[in-house]
Amino acid sequence: MSKVLVVLETAGGKIRSHCLPGITAGKQIADARGAELHLLVLGANAAAEGAEIAAAGYGAAGVHTITDAALEPFTAEAWGDAVVHAVKTLSPAVVGGTASSALRDCLPRAAAVLDAALCAEIVAVKSGDTFTRPISAGRALLDEQLSGDLVFFTARGSEFAPAEAGAATTAAVIDGASVDVRGAQVLGISKTESSRPALTEASVVVSGGRGMREGANFSHLEQLTDLLGGALGASRAATDAGMVPADLQVGQTGKIVAPNLYIAVAISGAIQHLAGMKGSKTIVAINKDEEAPIFQVADYGLVAKWEDAVPALIAALEARKG
Repeated sequence: MSKVLVVLETAGGKIRSHCLPGITAGKQIADARGAELHLLVLGANAAAEGAEIAAAGYGAAGVHTITDAALEPFTAEAWGDAVVHAVKTLSPAVVGGTASSALRDCLPRAAAVLDAALCAEIVAVKSGDTFTRPISAGRALLDEQLSGDLVFFTARGSEFAPAEAGAATTAAVIDGASVDVRGAQVLGISKTESSRPALTEASVVVSGGRGMREGANFSHLEQLTDLLGGALGASRAATDAGMVPADLQVGQTGKIVAPNLYIAVAISGAIQHLAGMKGSKTIVAINKDEEAPIFQVADYGLVAKWEDAVPALIAALEARKG
């Protein structure tokens, strides 16, 4: 039986939550092909991590691991080598995973080495070889059919439900991998410590745009965010202006989010920003310009200055909670 192989990322010995939608996409492809779902774990301690993931199963027929110190910290060069070795060992028909920054980097490399087609950022599985992906900054959707004995995909995490744990499966070690970082060096990793949920995993996101004018004004949005138990985001204009860190950017060149509630404050709604958040279940827009494009996708819109609207909203929430 043919295989669909989904590449996973781990942190702290556990599967990263953003990988779960990629498993769901892989399972849909496997079901459409009548194939088995298999999972691949890479890292310096992959065998132990793979055993824990195998205990959860996630609907997979098997979990495979490649352990090498060169796989941590992540480099696309080393991970690309590991994926190529896994493909040559397991002979899957399809390889993919969630469209995270890591897999966006290493999977195209592996596909190029193996001369395989790749469909990036898929949002739906039409059949075993046909996937839907957004084009033109999300203005349109394209059904793309891939041909060949081996194809690759990355799946947009906001468009697939997270895979749930199921019956335990087996874990197996893949030996003989030769990975090479090709001179790449990771000089340091800077992590943003926050008590808020991750931007791509939050059920509520509050984002600010160019109209916030300066970074200090984002303190008002932080207060609103914390009252709602959400995550803070921003448009590219706000991050490019240095108001907030770049890792808060939502949009085509930032993070793709689809929370239950997305509140856009002082964001005009350029197509590049809409590409990163228009899948949100409920969109609320606050902007002083009644012609702002953001109102075209908003479920609820308020034409007002943020200086008036946000403090009033904070006061109302505090009164309700009190």
